[in-house]
Amino acid sequence: MPAGYVTNWTAVALAGAIGVSAVMVMFLVNALLAPRRKSDLKGIPYECGIVPAPYTWSQMQIRYYVFAIDFLIFDIEAVFLFPWAMIFLKQDAVVFYAMVVFIALLFFGIVYGWRKGVLQWR
Repeated sequence: MPAGYVTNWTAVALAGAIGVSAVMVMFLVNALLAPRRKSDLKGIPYECGIVPAPYTWSQMQIRYYVFAIDFLIFDIEAVFLFPWAMIFLKQDAVVFYAMVVFIALLFFGIVYGWRKGVLQWR
């Protein structure tokens, strides 16, 4: 076993013990100092003591979903374009044509959505 190996793990164990003890002290201080006022409304399984209403059915518009999907598509495009731009100069033509195919697929997707009218807010 290397000489500094035990020293490194001792520091990790010490930091872990300090972290766990700090959390326990915070829980103890909270339990001792927190105000306690019991009520029936606070006991229900819902936030803020608001009485939950019975479930009512509501219709969600599909255009919200379509806008979310379009946003994800172009967000992913941006995520893939940045690394491609970083390695483009170091690679051969295969990298360039792979990205051209990727952008073409995204372009056809936006054209399809545009022609279907999903990008118009009514």
